[in-house]
Amino acid sequence: MNNLTIRSITGLIFVVVVIGCILWNPFAYATLFALITGLTTWEFCSLMNRHQNCQINRVITTTASVYFFAAVMAFNMSVTGAEVFIPYLLTIVYLFISELYYKENNTLLNWAYTMMAQLYIALPFALLNFLSFFNVSMDVGAHDVFYNPVFTLSVFIFIWVGDSAAYVFGSWLGKHRLFPRISPKKSWEGTISALVMAVIVSQVIATYFPYFTTTTQLFNRLAWAGLALVVVGFGTWGDLVESLIKRKLGIKDSGTVLPGHGGLLDRFDSSLIAIPMAAVYIYTLNHFLL
Repeated sequence: MNNLTIRSITGLIFVVVVIGCILWNPFAYATLFALITGLTTWEFCSLMNRHQNCQINRVITTTASVYFFAAVMAFNMSVTGAEVFIPYLLTIVYLFISELYYKENNTLLNWAYTMMAQLYIALPFALLNFLSFFNVSMDVGAHDVFYNPVFTLSVFIFIWVGDSAAYVFGSWLGKHRLFPRISPKKSWEGTISALVMAVIVSQVIATYFPYFTTTTQLFNRLAWAGLALVVVGFGTWGDLVESLIKRKLGIKDSGTVLPGHGGLLDRFDSSLIAIPMAAVYIYTLNHFLL
């Protein structure tokens, strides 16, 4: 079986699992992304331990990431108050203090990459919960929480559509390099094609899911188009960030967990920057414009 076939089969299974779990119910969604958060954190820590001469505590760092995802979800669902974050904060403090008791450790790098794992991986995946759970005011002083998978799923759809368009049109029309120092294959033509295709798909979504506003259809369509541009635009930077990490480490792939695709960081690199900016975009619209 050649690499293209393996890559296609893996990609199809990956897409089906992600879409299926997001649409099935909030618990399937939570299970999937808690697992992804943990595996991606473990992969990142393993890379740094192997290539940067670090001694990151992978077990505790990974556990902290998964707990943070679950804590943010519980908080957004109004299951618990802010006290749910206390164990996470205590764990972060422990990860700092524990380095004092290891004489041979590369302490500064351990601290730096441990915190990077939380900011670069745990935080973006935790912010998915801000796209998935919404409070709806009921009677005075009361509210209800509902699970809305559309925003979460749309982020990944925009990234997948954008990646496919960038590859196809970039291979066909690409002549002007976007960022040759970091990613020689990326082109302006491919990037612009990704943005255009994502906007087109956003208008299909806007037709069936007017979740941004109840005012006008025009504003709803513009809001969805804006989300597509934010996701693909910042997703491109996310891709470049991971490319720079791999270039500095001197590796081609972040791992081997996904045959034909590399590691989980390779698969979610765009998402790690796009998710936080999607959350900022949606909540800015809701707070200031709607």
